[in-house]
Amino acid sequence: MILKHSLACFFLLSGLTLAQHPAPHKKPDRAAPATRPKADPVLAIHQSALIVDTHADTPQRFLDENFDLGSNTPVTEGHIDLDKIKQGNLGAEFFSIWVEPEFKGHYAQRAMELIDSVYQQAARHPDKMTMAFSADDIAHAHDQHKFAALMGIEGGHAIENDMRLLRDFYRVGVRYMTLTWSNTNEWADSSGDIQDPNVKHHNGMTDFGNDVVREMNRLGMIVDISHVSDATYYQALLVSQAPVIASHSSSRELTNQPRNMTDDMLRAMTNNGGVVMVNFYSAFIDENYRKASSDPEKVKQRDAEVEAYKKAHPHPDGSPVTYDETAGIEKRWAAQLPRPPLKSLIDHIDHVAKVAGIDHVGLGSDFDGVTSLPEGIDSVADLPKITQALYQRGYTREQILKILGGNFMRVMREVEATAKRLQAERKESDALSFEDIELMIGNRVSSSQLMVRIRQHGVNFELTPERRTQLKAEKVDESVLDAMVKTKKK
Repeated sequence: MILKHSLACFFLLSGLTLAQHPAPHKKPDRAAPATRPKADPVLAIHQSALIVDTHADTPQRFLDENFDLGSNTPVTEGHIDLDKIKQGNLGAEFFSIWVEPEFKGHYAQRAMELIDSVYQQAARHPDKMTMAFSADDIAHAHDQHKFAALMGIEGGHAIENDMRLLRDFYRVGVRYMTLTWSNTNEWADSSGDIQDPNVKHHNGMTDFGNDVVREMNRLGMIVDISHVSDATYYQALLVSQAPVIASHSSSRELTNQPRNMTDDMLRAMTNNGGVVMVNFYSAFIDENYRKASSDPEKVKQRDAEVEAYKKAHPHPDGSPVTYDETAGIEKRWAAQLPRPPLKSLIDHIDHVAKVAGIDHVGLGSDFDGVTSLPEGIDSVADLPKITQALYQRGYTREQILKILGGNFMRVMREVEATAKRLQAERKESDALSFEDIELMIGNRVSSSQLMVRIRQHGVNFELTPERRTQLKAEKVDESVLDAMVKTKKK
């Protein structure tokens, strides 16, 4: 009775009666296995990816707005913050060190202020982000589930025609440099003003420009050809011993914008081994938007409004009114135009992959530097939509991982390997390079001492008319110049 009563209580609590309970000699019916929701293959691909974006203009916000990357901001104010980075699973970002041409005379100073602003963000959020300076650093940060912050100079004018400044920028962490911005500088032509007859052009690059590319190779700084003229592009490929990148450029075949790359340029990138990081800006990825946004009358009205704002809001210290301050005006004008569909962006990625090859395409968003993005891409948080769209077009997991970051990581490792090789070769040769000569002049080595070293070691460069003029401007004696010609080693 006690046992039966205990069992009855148990069944009652279980919601069963003795009569309902199956007899001991019968096996209970097996419950149907619980159905598990199917894993989302796209989400799995995106979450497993090391995603690298090679261009964002957020440092302007850090410096000019005192913006904290830890702040969760509306997409109308900015495309990047740490919460959005986490949502989008962005692993690494190259923050653009862009100095507006209006800062002439203070390019390097402004660049250093922007560089410092990136370091300040990493110092504020050490648990979520870290500075990175190599491909291994990016991979290590990814393993630690930290966001990797890198830096690229946008516009060679920032080095103020000084190779020593180029080396200084490398020392403080800059890992790529866009040879020009939209302005032609003293040693390389830009696509932005190539049709302007009032701008002095160089038919590509000067000798100094070629030397800049060589020195970037030696340092391990990636050569970036976004913004450059076509002639500068092809010349840079001839000079560079390492793969180059287009940090934020798209296809000119699809959108007829000089900033974009022709199919011939894409094929040349294949031969170089580099990678084209596709820009997200609406005017670079959609021909209809490009035409509408470049309407001469609207552009004139917009520019007039920007200039009026600058005149009405001068800085007390005389420094230029920055792009960041007038971006609101640009955005209001852009908002008048319908955004292109996400398909337009995917078409560009698809086109580059087909023409240059799947190993030569990546992402260069231009976040925080553009006024319009395609539908569905409001911020970095929307990166999974790109993975979804690529998957729907039939791209495999391996191919998508290459586009999201794998291709760039390969290029960065090759650039680093080239630098190691060039540095080793330089140690084996005692011939002086043009950079060696410049360094000695900068260190105030006397003409007699310079002559001794040139005769002792010889030089490994041609003393072109341009270089001769440059050295004469630095008060180098004619006898020293003649010695360079006589001691040139093959």
